[in-house]
Amino acid sequence: MANPLRSEVRQLYKNLLFLGREYPKGADYFRERLKRAFMKNKDVTDPKEIKKLVDRGEFVIKELEALYYLRKYRAMKKRYYEEELSAVLNIG
Repeated sequence: MANPLRSEVRQLYKNLLFLGREYPKGADYFRERLKRAFMKNKDVTDPKEIKKLVDRGEFVIKELEALYYLRKYRAMKKRYYEEELSAVLNIG
């Protein structure tokens, strides 16, 4: 593997590992799946194919971030709107 791609792959792995700490099914589950995915593709040597895999990994990062933001949004919405709803029901 070429040096620039190697560093990209390592950085991708680190970023995914960091994001996996908050995964809904648990960090251990995420870490095992991440390791399997990277080990499955460890023999890929074509730079174009490696770049495609890195791009796919970056897409997964964006999806995980969206999942986490949505989860936080739902928790906040639930807290605030439950209070408003219970206040409205008590009045009416």
